[in-house]
Amino acid sequence: MVTLVNRAKVATATTGTGTITLGAAESGYQTFADAGVVDTDVVRYVIEDGTDWEIGTGTYSAGTLTRTVSESSNAGSALNLSGSAVVFVSATANDFSTTIDGGSAATIYLASQSLDGGSA
Repeated sequence: MVTLVNRAKVATATTGTGTITLGAAESGYQTFADAGVVDTDVVRYVIEDGTDWEIGTGTYSAGTLTRTVSESSNAGSALNLSGSAVVFVSATANDFSTTIDGGSAATIYLASQSLDGGSA
C-alpha cells in the first residue's frame, strides 16, 4: 500500500531517468517531508515535465525519490527529465479499486450507495 499525503508538490532539477532529488515546494504547496512523508515510505507520484508525464511508485529517502514507473507519456518508460519538472504525490484509480480485504473491486461505489450494491 502506498503512502498518500496532502498538497505535496515540489520542483526538481534532476535530469535523466534515475532517482529524483526533490527540491523546493511549489508555491502554495509543501515538501514531501513537510506533508508527512518519512524515509522508506512508498508514495504514488506524478511527474510533469512540460507536456510529458509519468506516474509510478517511489521510495522516499532523505529528500530523494526512486522511480518505478507504472505508466507514462513515454510509452510506459521513465521520462528523461529536463531539469525543470515538478513531482507530486497523487492517488490513482488503482488506489481506489481494491476491496477492504485487498481483492480487486469490480465496481467502485459512491458514498450515497450502500455497501451491498443496493440503492441508497
